[in-house]
Amino acid sequence: MAIKMLKKISLDGYDFIEGFPGAGLVGPMAVSYMINKLKMDYIGYIESDSFPPLVSIHNAQPMPLVRFYVSQKNKIVTAFSEFAIPLQMVSEMSSTLYDFVEKGGMSRIYSIGGIPQQPSVQDTVPFAVASTPKLSKEIDKAGLKPISEGVSTGVSAMLLLKSALNETENINIMVPIQPNIVDPIYAETALNYLTKMIGITVDMSDLDKEAKIIEAKIKELLSKHKEVEDEHKKADGAGPSMYA
Repeated sequence: MAIKMLKKISLDGYDFIEGFPGAGLVGPMAVSYMINKLKMDYIGYIESDSFPPLVSIHNAQPMPLVRFYVSQKNKIVTAFSEFAIPLQMVSEMSSTLYDFVEKGGMSRIYSIGGIPQQPSVQDTVPFAVASTPKLSKEIDKAGLKPISEGVSTGVSAMLLLKSALNETENINIMVPIQPNIVDPIYAETALNYLTKMIGITVDMSDLDKEAKIIEAKIKELLSKHKEVEDEHKKADGAGPSMYA
């Protein structure tokens, strides 16, 4: 797994924001909307022989599945993925991203995701967990609900652990969602809190329309990924594939 940069830009002091596909697709909807609204520049991507053989098409151009975008005006970098990272690749992906942040001199990591709630629970305030006690105070000040006990998984969780062990700044924002429901309001909730913490403004007026387009695109890619897995298993015939 390797990062390929298309532009040489100093990212020292920038905030790093990631939202890989997960529960409710909260992360990719929020991050993609930020990219579009802030007119962020495409500056690089991640390549790996272990990625599924899929190519995303945007504006008639083939694009890598995991990409980096930057807003020099707002001093933020985002990682956007159009496929869910298989369990077997989570550790390598999180290490690759963490090294990217550290070597780039970025100041803080923000992760955006969803946390399923029971249908009877109507909770709209995001939960959050921070890598240091100092950041936990920022969580309280921002009005987020701290998580004192629990379990987290995926790329965001591993980034958080690496940050805690190295005492670097990381805040994981998790929006309560209803199981099996994708709703743009989840992304809007995440962005409302995130933008206030970072100190930037993002126009939310088009989020509902654009988020639905993003949702459809990512669901299509996830479906194609599943088809590729199934075809690989049929062709192999010798047992489970690496994505099993």
